[in-house]
Amino acid sequence: MLFAARESETMTQPVNNRPDTPCVAVCSTLFDDICRGCGRTATEVSHWVSMSQAEKDAVWDRIIREGYPRRKI
Repeated sequence: MLFAARESETMTQPVNNRPDTPCVAVCSTLFDDICRGCGRTATEVSHWVSMSQAEKDAVWDRIIREGYPRRKI
């Protein structure tokens, strides 16, 4: 239960307190359409550094809604 509470706190942080990337080093984009760790598509992963902040925020909003990233604290 403690883990769930900590994870919930991390994923509901204000936008300005989010990590630089949703990556959790559990990459599966070579085999899956959506990464099992962060919830991004292979295209989103490969273009992350060149995406605008608005594009990144849209990805963050979607993956958080879908229960990602699966980050261990």
